[in-house]
Amino acid sequence: MATKKFRCKVCGYVHEGDKAPDVCPVCGAPASEFEEISDKKGFDTNSNNYTLIYATVLVIIVALVLALTSSLLKSFQEENVRLDKKKQILSSLKIDAKAGDPATLYEQYIKNDMIIDAEGNVIAENGGFDKGSEALVVYVAEVDGQTKYVIPVYGAGLWGAIWGYVSLNDDKNTVYGTYFSHASETPGLGAEIATSDFQQKFESKKVSDGNEVKLSVVKNGKVQNPEYEVDGISGGTITSTGVSNMLHGVLGQYTKFLNK
Repeated sequence: MATKKFRCKVCGYVHEGDKAPDVCPVCGAPASEFEEISDKKGFDTNSNNYTLIYATVLVIIVALVLALTSSLLKSFQEENVRLDKKKQILSSLKIDAKAGDPATLYEQYIKNDMIIDAEGNVIAENGGFDKGSEALVVYVAEVDGQTKYVIPVYGAGLWGAIWGYVSLNDDKNTVYGTYFSHASETPGLGAEIATSDFQQKFESKKVSDGNEVKLSVVKNGKVQNPEYEVDGISGGTITSTGVSNMLHGVLGQYTKFLNK
């Protein structure tokens, strides 16, 4: 039969035998001060290796949980992005998305999401919604029995991206409504492009003179041609200029379509 080992808790003396000695031969401690030593080996929870292995396993588990959660939520996130885009398009048409279900309202008002080429020719009647800035997309809407055209615009402000939608009347040259937003413009200054006060200034303005885009944002109080120009944001000159450049740069690509 295997010999057992017992350690004296007082002095550390190790005794081998079937049971602990009555008295420790080193320090004289009684048998009650001995504990049996197990030969089974396990992790030393105080070692660096244990800490490293524990941390590695924990990181792997957390990463797997996050990856699984992200995968499960991806479809919901994508649908929320699509829904927010529909709200923005509706807003440019002066339709309050809060008045009903945005998805239902979008289907009610938006008839086509066309893709056109640089010559203004329609190359696809539908499919533009899922395209980014690489495609020339035109949303065709019907509001109160009248046709409206919505064009997405993209640009850069002072601190980051700015974007929006410009809706036009059926003459394709008079602004019906606008929607602008931003990623990180300064609150109270450049961020004012997202307010209704700024956006309403564009209503009834002309886009071009038939040759080039003239719809512009000028320095506050410096409007000289009110048919095409709107006042910029006081203290937000760079962001205002960014909006103006965005309108010229993007709408300029649609000139041939707008002139047809």
